[in-house]
Amino acid sequence: MKRALIVGIDDYRHPLQKLGGCVNDANKMHTMLAKNEDGSPNFDCKTLVTPDYAITRSELRRNIEDLLTHKADVALFYFAGHGTVDNLGGYLVTQDYQRHDAGVSMADVLTLANESKISEVFIIVDCCHSGAIGEIPPIKNEHAILREGVSVLTATRADQLAVEEGHGGIFTSLIYEALKGGAADILGNVTVASVYAYIDQILGAWDQRPMFKSNMARLITLRKCKPELDPAILRNLPTYFSTPTAEFPLDPSYEPEAKPKNKEHEEVFSHLQKMRAARLLIPVGEEHLYWAAINRKSCKLTPLGQFYWRLAKENKI
Repeated sequence: MKRALIVGIDDYRHPLQKLGGCVNDANKMHTMLAKNEDGSPNFDCKTLVTPDYAITRSELRRNIEDLLTHKADVALFYFAGHGTVDNLGGYLVTQDYQRHDAGVSMADVLTLANESKISEVFIIVDCCHSGAIGEIPPIKNEHAILREGVSVLTATRADQLAVEEGHGGIFTSLIYEALKGGAADILGNVTVASVYAYIDQILGAWDQRPMFKSNMARLITLRKCKPELDPAILRNLPTYFSTPTAEFPLDPSYEPEAKPKNKEHEEVFSHLQKMRAARLLIPVGEEHLYWAAINRKSCKLTPLGQFYWRLAKENKI
């Protein structure tokens, strides 16, 4: 069972500035996390957004405790709103903000995650100074104390502001695109590590910098997208290539236009073409597979192809 608590706060009272995209971001995350691309259920989401809910410090903390206390295989907490930091650490700012009582301490969120019996916990925070989560306030260093199974992904470093653009935060919009398939591997799996890699490569050196801290023993799929290549075709890799470095010999009989027709070779060639499109193999001595077949050349696996060859060989696909 996978459970997610999603929170978005736009409506803050004076002296805090009202925000314009956090509710939209929370609703987008709900849409993306609740179902996989094929429509199958993914996370069971509880979404709290203003003005539908009054999100006070006590309400937010109670819901976080509920998320991390009750039994589940995976728990995910997402927050979009104001964030602040002082000499004691960072805070997720709630609607009942006061100068010396800003909201829920980021250190408390991390403590609850570390003490949770849920094996895999993901914390995703889109707010200013969100990188403060995972720091040790008295020491003020950049090291996170995370027990195994806890991962933290934040929009900024501890000393940075998060940027809104249009009707939402840049950080969440990139997460949305990553979960939609931008960070999926060939099998369609999106993990928190691949989401971070996707965001990190898009944001430039002058942009806000996301932070990723994790103590993972295994990669958990956050969302399943359509595979780039049918797994049934991938399972043929050890059949076509006896070893990861072996070459597959081609000849004109593999080309569909060749005479006489060879249906078995044509099917294999269609699989090889799809593998080529997925960057799993390359022709040897030719630019295109077509000419490799016509000129009786061969094809071989790329390093990525060798990786999936091993997965197929070990029955992991």
